Amino acid sequence: MNPSPGFTKRPDYRLAAQPAGLRVQISFKGEVIADTKDALRLEEGSYPAVYYIPRKDVKMERLERSTHQTTCPYKGRASYYSLAGAPNAVWSYERPYDEMLAIKGLLAFYPDKVDAITAAGG
Repeated sequence: MNPSPGFTKRPDYRLAAQPAGLRVQISFKGEVIADTKDALRLEEGSYPAVYYIPRKDVKMERLERSTHQTTCPYKGRASYYSLAGAPNAVWSYERPYDEMLAIKGLLAFYPDKVDAITAAGG
């Protein structure tokens, strides 16, 4: 078991991942580098919602693993990837806490480090 220390301290903290039900595309330097109908939408507190994308729907050859890591008390340790000219633009929870297994291995993109993140009906 790998429970979240954040939820132990604040069990009322709002964090929910659910299927987005939309087609999500991410473009970088004029190229669509992610395109999926299988994204998860994560809502956390008052933060803007984040789309988590399956790796099968991302041009992984455009990403380069970084040594950068961060830790969230609710989700776990995040690993990062860089895009050409955009360091640490993408993150992934490869071994999230038990409460957040839904996002395991999925990728999320910083909106200010890519051209656009678009989400549209089916």
